[in-house]
Amino acid sequence: MNDALARQARAVFRTGDDGAYRRWRDAKLASAPASRDELVVEVRDPRDPTAAELAAIVRSCRRANMAIYASRIPDEDKALPRQLGRRLGLHALDANLLADDDAITAIRVDPGKAGAGFIPYTDRPIRWHTDGYYNEPAKRIRAMILHCVRGAGSGGENRVADHEMAYIALREREPAWAEALFAPDAMTIPAREDEDGIARPACTGPVFSLDERTGDLHMRYTARTRSIAWKEDPAIREAAGYLLGQLDEDAAGTFRVRLEPGMGIVCNNVLHDRSALGQGAGSRLLFRARYYDRIAGTESAWRSALAPEAA
Repeated sequence: MNDALARQARAVFRTGDDGAYRRWRDAKLASAPASRDELVVEVRDPRDPTAAELAAIVRSCRRANMAIYASRIPDEDKALPRQLGRRLGLHALDANLLADDDAITAIRVDPGKAGAGFIPYTDRPIRWHTDGYYNEPAKRIRAMILHCVRGAGSGGENRVADHEMAYIALREREPAWAEALFAPDAMTIPAREDEDGIARPACTGPVFSLDERTGDLHMRYTARTRSIAWKEDPAIREAAGYLLGQLDEDAAGTFRVRLEPGMGIVCNNVLHDRSALGQGAGSRLLFRARYYDRIAGTESAWRSALAPEAA
């Protein structure tokens, strides 16, 4: 990121230049979708979307950092999220601990993984989080695709929330709280241990940060109450409490979606949760692809609100 872009990003997302922030905030709120339906893009085949379908996905992601695609493709094809990702400029997959050899993760009820404490592989609810909140900075998750092959008979609804809208809510309530969550030691995820020792080292970092490539606002967050340590700072504690309350109250920028076969979520790693799985939990199958890239065409979208300064 060059110096001019860095200055513009700091002016918008760090406290001290309310004029730049307000121009971005007003433009963001004016273009924000009012309902889930505005996020839905009909796609004939996600493996080979048309130019118009891709453009619609990107437009939605520029507005809300996410899109929901709906197709009639029922195939259990792990190449689908990879091929869709490539068309969206996503190439650097996160080959995390639980991913398969192709770096795509099959999310299903799995007693072995569940027994090791990995909640996504159970039928239990999952609290608000962004993906990869325990990753080191060099492996920051910037984008994600979640594709549904089979749904459960009941349950498994996701709530998704644009992290930029969460930032606005926090800054509007108390600017000092938003700024506090930029602290480099705001949130620590302790090391994960197994029978072989340290499976994953402790990870300390901010909740909010500015992407060093594009100046975009990035969020690293989990609402879990165990295996997390918040910095002993009143502003950080108050910010975390207010943020969780806003998310649980379905504040602006929050939508509910229950993925059906052929549907998926494409996003710049927005906040999301999952309700408990009900009947048919054992048959539910989703493919997840995590990326170090950001969706092409959404980089520095915030700059348009600063024109002519950003020109």
